[in-house]
Amino acid sequence: MQRILSSQLPAHAGSTVTVAGWVHRRRVLKAVAFLILRDRAGLVQIVITDPDLREQLEELTEETVVEVTGLVTINSAAPLGVEITEPVVRPLSAAAAPPPFDLYRPLLSATLPTQLDHASVALRHATRRRAVTAAAAAAEGFRRTLDARGFTEIFTPKIVASATEGGANVFGIDYFGSRAFLAQSPQFYKQLMVGVFEQVYEVGPVFRAEPHDTARHLAQYTSLDVELGFIEDHRDVMAVLRDVVAGMTDAVSERLPGVKMPDVPAEIPAVHFTTALEIAGAPDDEPDLAPAHERALGEWAVREHGSDFLFVTGYPMRKRPFYTHPEPGRPTHSNSFDLLFRGLEMVTGGQRLHEHADYVAALNGDLTGVETYVEAFRHGMPPHGGFAIGLERFVARLLGATNVREVAVFPRDLHRLTP
Repeated sequence: MQRILSSQLPAHAGSTVTVAGWVHRRRVLKAVAFLILRDRAGLVQIVITDPDLREQLEELTEETVVEVTGLVTINSAAPLGVEITEPVVRPLSAAAAPPPFDLYRPLLSATLPTQLDHASVALRHATRRRAVTAAAAAAEGFRRTLDARGFTEIFTPKIVASATEGGANVFGIDYFGSRAFLAQSPQFYKQLMVGVFEQVYEVGPVFRAEPHDTARHLAQYTSLDVELGFIEDHRDVMAVLRDVVAGMTDAVSERLPGVKMPDVPAEIPAVHFTTALEIAGAPDDEPDLAPAHERALGEWAVREHGSDFLFVTGYPMRKRPFYTHPEPGRPTHSNSFDLLFRGLEMVTGGQRLHEHADYVAALNGDLTGVETYVEAFRHGMPPHGGFAIGLERFVARLLGATNVREVAVFPRDLHRLTP
């Protein structure tokens, strides 16, 4: 189809062009009618004065797909300063059934369950499109930052023989008569690939059968995983994460210049877990941070450091997976961290064990289900560590969404398997 996009119209002022897209809105006045057409780049106003075409416009329901050929005319009051006059309108599909909510309004008025039930239409709304665009840009910034550092992108299996992460339920499947699972993370594989490329990353789906029906949990989400070798400790990993987050926010700002991005400090403030408990007013024997603790820490970081970001390091070993490296001199705690973003845990990471004997000890000699994973550490692995970012949670926090389902494409959770 020989068409141009709405964003290209100013360059064609005075010319006859063809545009195509969806009927976004119709406004029929006494002497003139306006058709607002939407394509992937934006909106274009089409001015209709012909009586026959005005009558045809009344039958073109919102979301009908049409092609319009007309003259690009300068009008400072129109989107992008131009509009199309003297149009010829040709429907490219049958008149669309009206959607269950108005897509031309600034905000979707329907409840979130209604939006999700009709996701294929709701995703056309500007706010939902913005979220998908932000996710795409964030993933681009993630890749771009790591590529510039010499990392290699990998693609690992999502059907695995054993569970990866402690403390999370798994989806079991029948794999040709054998028991298998959907991968909770690429953790084992990305560690093994450090022995190949030293620095690796992956963008892919992960699956968590956790029975949480909250605004921050999904049963399937997109994980941005990183692993790097030849580190001193977890602080080297934190430094890479800081640059990755800055690269992600920069990429979103480039794609969505109207969206205000948070400042990523050159050095993100960090507190040890024991100090974090004191700041949050939590008991000193608490093994983890509750959402209320994270919110209190987020407020403290803004108040004391002017930062939307805060590292919490040194989580208790009993709340971290078996492959986590203990903190030297304090073996009850770990060389691990969480990155809080506006009072919400956004990233988990740390230094891993890299000696075969340490894995055997951590597992009390029982290597059942992880034999091939642990075997690799007999063949020389450098000190290494990594992290994982939940893309949907990151984008939701970035855009101020109150629920990760608002930024996910066709989300999967405890109750939803369609559309």
